[in-house]
This record gives sequence, C-alpha cells and structure tokens, in this order.
Amino acid sequence: MKLLCDQMLGSLARWLRFIGYDTAYPKPGPDRALIERVRLEDRILLTRDKELAGRVSGAVQIRSDDLEEQIREVAQVLPLRLIDPLSRCSLCNELLVPASPAEVKEVVPEGVRSRHHAFWRCPSCRRVYWQGSHWDKMTERLNDLRLPSA
Repeated sequence: MKLLCDQMLGSLARWLRFIGYDTAYPKPGPDRALIERVRLEDRILLTRDKELAGRVSGAVQIRSDDLEEQIREVAQVLPLRLIDPLSRCSLCNELLVPASPAEVKEVVPEGVRSRHHAFWRCPSCRRVYWQGSHWDKMTERLNDLRLPSA
C-alpha cells in the first residue's frame, strides 16, 4: 500500500514512513497534480480537504489536527500495520541502507560512533540514522498506537 499525504499532513507523512509505509509528501501544487500522481503511482490520497477527498476514489479524509488521532483515523479505514518500522527516511521516503561507522565518520560525532555500531543512511538525502534514545522514543510512541505487526 502506497500513500500520498497532502500539504496539510506533513507530520502524518513522516510517521507513516516511520511505520514503514511508502508515503509521498509532494511540494505544494495544484490539486490536479496530486490527483494525477495518486493515479500514476497507484497511491491512496490522505487529505484534510473534504472537497479534494470527494474527487478522488478511495481517498481518506483526515479530520483531526492531532497526529496520533490522525494515525488512528487512517487505521480505521486502511489496514495499517507496523510493516517495517524505521526502515524509511523520514525526510525523503527512500529506503534506508546499512552504513559502516567509517562511512558516516564525517557526519556522526565520535561519541555516538563509540556507543553505536549500526548505522543506516538514506541513499538520496544522505541523512544518517542510528538506534539512539530518539529511536527508543519513536518505537515506544509507535507501540503506544497499538497497531498490529505485519
């Protein structure tokens, strides 16, 4: 299942990526461009725009401003699961690839490299990830949502 969040749902897009979903979050543009991308890439549109949701078959209209409630709203309509948590870049949606400590030496502080030995890097934007305290907090928050595992 591939998703597309409109411009009003940036935080939701980031968290759907954390859960493991291929979630597009395009730059602002006309509705017709969103609709065309949904069709061409076989994505499900998630939007806060009632009119836009009504124009796209299978779109999910999000009503809440609260992130966790938004995730629950999506889960009520679509079969959301924890499919591959923390496997995608939260910024650009690419699948993360393993990286050695030597490969990330220039961008990861020495203290972090001394405490962690597993790193992942986005092949597109080059952002580096590791299982630090932020990782534990994100995992805990995902678990609190009580989504079933795949």
